[in-house]
Amino acid sequence: MKDVSGSVAVIMVPLPAQGHLNQLLQLAHLVASCGVPVHYVGSSSHNRQAKLRSHVPPSPNSPYKFPSHLQPAFDATSSLRSPFASLVRSLSSVSRRVVVVYDSLMASVVQDTGSVPNAEIYEFNSVSAFTLCWFTWESKGMAPPPEVEADIAELISSKGFPSIPDSFTDEFMKFRASQKECKKFNSGCIYNTCRVIEGRFVDLFASATANGTATKHWAIGPFNPVKVPEKGSRRSAHWCMEWLDKQAPSSVIYVSFGTTTALSDEQIREIAMGLERSGQKFIWVLREADKTDIFGGGGEARKIELPQGFEEMAAARDLGVVVRDWAPQLEILGHPATGGFLSHCGWNSCMESISMGVPILAWPMHSDQPRNAVLITRVLKMGLTVKDWTSQHDVVKSTIIEGAVKALMATEEGEEVRKRAAELGPAVRGSMDEGGVSRAELDSFIAHIAR
Repeated sequence: MKDVSGSVAVIMVPLPAQGHLNQLLQLAHLVASCGVPVHYVGSSSHNRQAKLRSHVPPSPNSPYKFPSHLQPAFDATSSLRSPFASLVRSLSSVSRRVVVVYDSLMASVVQDTGSVPNAEIYEFNSVSAFTLCWFTWESKGMAPPPEVEADIAELISSKGFPSIPDSFTDEFMKFRASQKECKKFNSGCIYNTCRVIEGRFVDLFASATANGTATKHWAIGPFNPVKVPEKGSRRSAHWCMEWLDKQAPSSVIYVSFGTTTALSDEQIREIAMGLERSGQKFIWVLREADKTDIFGGGGEARKIELPQGFEEMAAARDLGVVVRDWAPQLEILGHPATGGFLSHCGWNSCMESISMGVPILAWPMHSDQPRNAVLITRVLKMGLTVKDWTSQHDVVKSTIIEGAVKALMATEEGEEVRKRAAELGPAVRGSMDEGGVSRAELDSFIAHIAR
């Protein structure tokens, strides 16, 4: 492929939340590796956050798990509109073409791009294609098409499963609607997914949103690196990896609920007791949810308490470790000792787990997570459910957690999903090799913007 440096410039515009920042930063690396200069746009604080983690305080007692404490940061992105427009005009004067890739929730920032003659704009969707289909069908009052299996269609249409308003706050819904109003035009859509796992849903979403246009769609994922460095060549020197190196293959369950989940003290105690009673080895990332500015003060940080003596017990029995800082999630998932992932089902975590061939215990909290959980457990069949969404506000008791962990890691039912995950992992990783389907999609996108 020809080097298009100097003739085409790409600008990435992420939403200021870790899962969104990370995905577009990883896409920026993929595009830059093809010889295209990439500009990553955001506030200095969020740019610093994204680089640091390459690869309003939250309330753990809120009955709703949506990260409403981040809403001020979302609203403040409107101030980026003017400087962003200036950047586009500046680059347009020295580039043959300016390519803007924006998070679907940042349309208000990029809305002036249409006035620049040599600029094109591409929408990036940070969630699964399955979730996008679901959102579209619901918002348009459509029934799932015949291509969707009967049991999945029935589940989607049932009253007991989350509707869009069940998963978001009113403030976020207003913000989301305001972004839709700012969408002037799209030259195409980009997804952090792979046709190996979601090809039919990419096509279904393209069909449901076509409106008589011939918009191009590229499934370029997984954005995350798919070759995890082996011991001795790791970028990370995190201490938990040394503990993991000593464990038997597929013996450890990784526990992490992402960057936006704040669990109550009661729920944390139940998780601790459930893990202990399961007898299963674990790595548990136990840290507070991100604040709007992770580098700011914002008052005294909450100290997350575990049951007295829990960490000492885990260490003495070599049962597990608790990580209270940032953990190298992709390296943990890619380690041969990791055999399962107790997860909130954020799309970043799902794609990383799928690409590493690690089965998921699904415990969705908000946003797209409930639908991702359905994709993982009912469509891809590479996971089991911990908590039913209809009881989302209830504390999950230790007995339930214990049973779920045992089911995934030590039963015939779990063996089936582990086998399925082990099949999908190599297939998804292979899609990024030369000649693979995701690599072909990336090459197609690069060729398109370099035409």
